[in-house]
Amino acid sequence: MATPSLMAAAELRTALEAHARGDLPAAIGALMSIDTASWQAIEERLRSLGAALPALLATARGEAA
Repeated sequence: MATPSLMAAAELRTALEAHARGDLPAAIGALMSIDTASWQAIEERLRSLGAALPALLATARGEAA
């Protein structure tokens, strides 16, 4: 299984925190900063957990997926 870079992990965390507080521009900016290989690794990990990014964002925001 591929591993996302540490920078990508930090950007994903930043995106989730921004989304949770309703700061959509900051969330999008953080997500856009993630490199392609790390994106693929993140998607692979989410799939292995039976999840997807939209559901993860909804959970971060405290909404039903």
